[in-house]
Amino acid sequence: MIEQTSLSIHDQENNSNSGVRKSQPELTYDARSFYLNGERIFLNSATIHYFRMPKEDWRDVLMKAKLAGMNCIDTYFAWNVHEPEEGQWSFEGDNDCGAFLDLCAELGMWVIARPGPFICAEWDFGGFPYWLGTKDGVKFRENNETYLHYVHLYFDQIIPIIRKRQLSAGGTVILVQVENEYGYLMDDEAASAHMNTLRDGILERGIDVPLITCVGGAEGTIEGANFWSGADEHYAKLRAKQPDTPKIVTEFWTGWFEHWGGPSAIQKTASLLDRRIMEILRAGYTGISYYMFYGGTNFGGYGGRTLGSSDIFMITSYDYDAPLSEYGRVTPKYAVTKNLSYFVRAFASVLMESENIADEQIQVRHPIGISVRGRQAGQEKVWFVESHKDERETVNITLEEGRTLPVSIHPGQIVPVLDRVLIADQVYLTAGALITGNEEINGELTLFVTADRGQRSVIELELGAKQASDAGDLILKDSTVQVLVEQDATRNAYRFDLFHFQEPGMMRIEANGTSIRFVILDRDTMNRTWRVESSDRQNLRYAIGFDDVDVTASGQVKGMIADPDRTIMLLGDWQDGEQTRTGREFCIQEVETQPESISAADKDRPSVLANAVAPMVPVAPVLSGIPDYSRVTLTAQQRSASGQPMDFSEYGQDFGYLLYECDFDSAENGTTNLILPNIQDTARIMVNGTQQALVRQVGAAAVPIQVFQGQNTLQILVQHMGRLNFSPYLGERKGVAGAVFLGGQTQDIRRDWQMETGTVHLNEVNSLPVGMMLRRNFVLGDMDGAVLTGALSKGIRINGTEIPMPAYRDWFAFQTLDLSSYVKPGVVNTLEMPYSQSPLNRLELITYQNEHQLQDWRMAGTDALLPVSWESFDPAERSASYGQPVWYRWRFAQPVTDECHKVNLMIRLTGMSKGTIHVNGHHLGRYWQIGPQEDYKIPVAWLKEENELLIFDEEGRTPERVRLMLDEMSRYPWVMVGK
Repeated sequence: MIEQTSLSIHDQENNSNSGVRKSQPELTYDARSFYLNGERIFLNSATIHYFRMPKEDWRDVLMKAKLAGMNCIDTYFAWNVHEPEEGQWSFEGDNDCGAFLDLCAELGMWVIARPGPFICAEWDFGGFPYWLGTKDGVKFRENNETYLHYVHLYFDQIIPIIRKRQLSAGGTVILVQVENEYGYLMDDEAASAHMNTLRDGILERGIDVPLITCVGGAEGTIEGANFWSGADEHYAKLRAKQPDTPKIVTEFWTGWFEHWGGPSAIQKTASLLDRRIMEILRAGYTGISYYMFYGGTNFGGYGGRTLGSSDIFMITSYDYDAPLSEYGRVTPKYAVTKNLSYFVRAFASVLMESENIADEQIQVRHPIGISVRGRQAGQEKVWFVESHKDERETVNITLEEGRTLPVSIHPGQIVPVLDRVLIADQVYLTAGALITGNEEINGELTLFVTADRGQRSVIELELGAKQASDAGDLILKDSTVQVLVEQDATRNAYRFDLFHFQEPGMMRIEANGTSIRFVILDRDTMNRTWRVESSDRQNLRYAIGFDDVDVTASGQVKGMIADPDRTIMLLGDWQDGEQTRTGREFCIQEVETQPESISAADKDRPSVLANAVAPMVPVAPVLSGIPDYSRVTLTAQQRSASGQPMDFSEYGQDFGYLLYECDFDSAENGTTNLILPNIQDTARIMVNGTQQALVRQVGAAAVPIQVFQGQNTLQILVQHMGRLNFSPYLGERKGVAGAVFLGGQTQDIRRDWQMETGTVHLNEVNSLPVGMMLRRNFVLGDMDGAVLTGALSKGIRINGTEIPMPAYRDWFAFQTLDLSSYVKPGVVNTLEMPYSQSPLNRLELITYQNEHQLQDWRMAGTDALLPVSWESFDPAERSASYGQPVWYRWRFAQPVTDECHKVNLMIRLTGMSKGTIHVNGHHLGRYWQIGPQEDYKIPVAWLKEENELLIFDEEGRTPERVRLMLDEMSRYPWVMVGK
């Protein structure tokens, strides 16, 4: 027997002060799973961030998670959202995280709270407020006095909100996470001092539910793993490290983020997601947190910047290719997640009690190209059958006692096969198809049998004796499909051969006195099958056939119908009882209940009602005619106190734009280089009012510019593109920081590296031993400053001296190093670097003369770029671009719709360049027409009867093709299903 352990760490560590605990719900655990009040629970958790959507959307998104079989919500808390300026706390409206937790409780969902203070999340600065980086001597994510001072002030605000809603206080917060992914920075021993400090800070503020960590642990906490693949390896590490704790996936990456100029992140397909979930279940995990279940949007300037190349800045959408889209729509991944969550719910007791079956104990026979692993709880088994074949096949596997089952399986797919699993008193199920339900509905034990359309599946029921003299009996009561039944009298077993049509089928039996019905579905119909449970879990219903489902606050169920000829089946405790109808009949009923949608005379005409689908089709609003526009004259008045450019934080601005401006003299007309040794964002370079370049690859840059004899005015317009959210170098200086120089040179030094056996080019694919030292010579000439930027590896030496890189991690190879104090002007310098990988996308040596530093900088912030006066835009009088920043303004009405539709609005910015979008004072985020994002979400919750749209375009590009659109699913009707 595995000992059950209490998770009240606060009580364990503060026993003398805790006194006698009140009778409250209690969370305990053993090596297999968590227990709530003595009952094992499998954590199906949906990661959803309240700060990535309007408050008005919370209920719909959380309900979609519940309908997908999730029983838990996982959320970060973003410090920079709640304290955007020092001491100015915000917990109202969209930032009311307490209300979000309350809504989770109202919907009957447990919560995993992750307060950070570091959260990563592809969120600006990993959740830290920008002003934290201005504090003298601050060092992030370590026991730094300054850092901890502000962390404790943050904990004083956020932890009480969580404490009041934890399990012992009558809420549903069951787990609280300490920090986040600290193991990526250092091992547990090195991390323990800081992790323990944060752990104690949480405990001291009254948290008594379990503490967890992810990727790296802390004493007295439960560690989980973050991954997409490699479930077995992660499980083995966790089990070796913490043999007595449940194994949970704290972040199961359902998709991935996207960055400006990169490809769409759609590599994690729905079929792969299905496989990865099966790998997790097969390994033995009893908790999965789907990161993300719903991604949402990086509104405002909150999209972050992450590891890799110099310019991996998050796009505005955080769709993440997650099961629920940015617009709250279900996807093929949602269907996978829902179906397998239903499977887990149906057989959680077996999965949570089970242990891995050793390979030498497996007695399942199978053909070549198929492998089988299993888990066993008592006499019950679940086999995971995996295909290594090139095409879908129906293969036979033979279990103990010669029981042979056909299994339909796709290449790379893993199919769970139930083997003598107890489903009723002395009734044991063996199934070669996915079973996605196993519970009583309207007094009948109901199981859903799922397979591909046109495929056969076999299930077997074996009846044990209720009494010594009783053989057990089975009666086939009725069936809406043809079923082939075979009886094996020697085992008192009944074998049912089922066929999966597009139309749902049903078979009813009585086995050992238990009424059982099997609902036989093809996979597409299972995707449209919904388990609807009340928040008090007293009423259970199933709706089959709807493309989407929602449950209102009053308990009314609504369903979306894309095909009115599809069969709709309602099972369970519905107001009007169980029924089977077509979608068209539901639509007719909807029309009949809306007298304004159809005349009384037409209601008596069957032909009218027969063709009725919905009262109307939604229409996207049209932008009002010719927009107003306001050209921005770039000018900076405020002089930098240091004479050098200041970064965003020094200037006192969190996001937006900074304009840098200075004058310089040139002896002649021609081209020279502008050297930016420290630039962390995209920048437009203008000389004498004419744009010269757009800097994209940042860190450091050398930019060719055209100058004129005499005085020139240099302007640099920088858009804040997001701070590093995951890096050992958190807290970079945003914008242009420090000295800027004229002249200088840049060299792409990826080629012509020397090694003992010859020359290697690092912009090509090479297979070299990692760590092999490569060498390259260069000459500074009359330059006395040098910067190396790009994909560097640790151990770089200049003229035999190794350059310190204390925070270096091989997963964050990009770095900028100032070599000025190591190089020697006028002679040959030798650069050595250990080989790490190739091809490299960037490795540049930038050199300059310190005496050519530009002085007397002037600056202006976003306020100086706001529109002052408006003109009427005339497309006939202008070219494709004004060549300078421009604001455009439109008016538009709300989308034309009705109660039968749920619309989503987006804006497409064809023809524009780069800038920001604003609706009714809400900052919708950055845009940049280099992909992969093409459309931008406009939350319907932020709309009024008349709305104002503002677009700031850095180049003043033509707006004629800008248009508002509804998403594809907006056109389908929703109907009332019942209560």
